[in-house]
Amino acid sequence: MSKKDIEPKPFCIQPSPQTIITCRSKEGEDNALAVSFAANASFDKPMVMIGIVPSRYSYSMIKESKCFVVNIPDENLKDIYYYLGSVSGKDENKIEKANLTKKECDKINCFYLEECPICIECEVVDSIMPGSHELFVGEVKSIHCKEELLDADNNIIWDKLKLL
Repeated sequence: MSKKDIEPKPFCIQPSPQTIITCRSKEGEDNALAVSFAANASFDKPMVMIGIVPSRYSYSMIKESKCFVVNIPDENLKDIYYYLGSVSGKDENKIEKANLTKKECDKINCFYLEECPICIECEVVDSIMPGSHELFVGEVKSIHCKEELLDADNNIIWDKLKLL
């Protein structure tokens, strides 16, 4: 197989996880946005990172509140995922319009989406701005997972999940 060298240009490593990030402002306003810049950042102290462009409405909410939730949708939420990524929370209440169910988090001042099979509560412990996106590193404080996706040791069985 031959390979061609190409000049660096904007791209995303594929497949990338399709996530819905939920956040809350200090004033108590809630928002949700579609994010595909998400990854593990550490295993010993479980941490994840998400990338958000500073011009996004949710950016300042996460920057101020220092927390967010990574909600992992399944294929049943495809239309909602694309809707959340196409409209700004500045213009409308996306959560209400999408008819999503908010559940209060256990460990952080935020909420998760009941419709998502896996929801990961995170507290921001660091961030860097390497380019177009600020990368927020969140220490995992709690995980909410549908029971049918867990094995006997409470490990997530990712193969059972039909991701977007």
